[in-house]
Amino acid sequence: MQSTRDNKPEQSTGDIIKKIRRLELRTRRFVENAFSGQYHSVFKGRGMNFDEFRPYQIGDEIRTIDWNVTARTGETYVRKYVEERELTVILLVDLSASEGFGSRQASKREIAAEAASLLAFCAIRNNDKVGLLLFTDRIELFVPPRKGRTHTLRLIREILYFEPEGRGTSLHGALTFLNRVTTRRAVVFLFSDFQDQGYERPLAIASRRHDLIAVPMEDPGDLELPNVGIISAVDPETGRRFQVNSADRRVRAAFSQAAEAYRRNRDHLLRQYSIDTVTLRTDQDYFPALRAFFLRREKRMKTS
Repeated sequence: MQSTRDNKPEQSTGDIIKKIRRLELRTRRFVENAFSGQYHSVFKGRGMNFDEFRPYQIGDEIRTIDWNVTARTGETYVRKYVEERELTVILLVDLSASEGFGSRQASKREIAAEAASLLAFCAIRNNDKVGLLLFTDRIELFVPPRKGRTHTLRLIREILYFEPEGRGTSLHGALTFLNRVTTRRAVVFLFSDFQDQGYERPLAIASRRHDLIAVPMEDPGDLELPNVGIISAVDPETGRRFQVNSADRRVRAAFSQAAEAYRRNRDHLLRQYSIDTVTLRTDQDYFPALRAFFLRREKRMKTS
């Protein structure tokens, strides 16, 4: 596991601080206007804690009667419980080379950073702890969960500016590490383009132990090949170079079919383990997608 390296030469300390500050102001507005109450309602605490004894009232559950206190006092008393509200939120963020890709104005990594920032500020506004796990084909950085604005700003800085050593993707390694270091139930957001295979077992374990939400990151360039003639391409994770004739309709069709098959397989796997999913795209505002996710989950919890 490595520490944060020096920032890129073109990024001065002042530029970094300004960008993080702008991101904080933007996400704070969303949190205050739309997300904070919903966040509180759609993520449950770890359980119920005993609060106090009180006299029995008509309509109380008989199972809540404390017979020992009732026998001592001669009056019927019940146990009152309150939800243990404090949560632990873990942000798992994929920093593999493919996350740096963006055919529009922002890369997948930049969109993930903004969305993760919004979730982190929701958490601290509700007095929850937030932790961060950055990964590629190895564990790059783990920041244990803590509370507070200063801690959250550090997490945002790491997501935006941490320079990873690895280029590939190991969801198996990231989820295995999560399952080992996070023993208590947590709310886990997994930001990745899921360019990996063979991670089913640790995914299943994580979905049982935690409230796991998958956040697939997509770019239009991942899904369609533009017609721009013969192009030289490079796989960002393996470094393999090859040429593609994008003017050939058959080549473009094969590319789109492969991309669609990958999406179907990914979504089937997530449904198989009952993992909530919210897909974010680089060519769309992440705010409506997150808001729709919160509303769906809130509605489902009210009817369950």
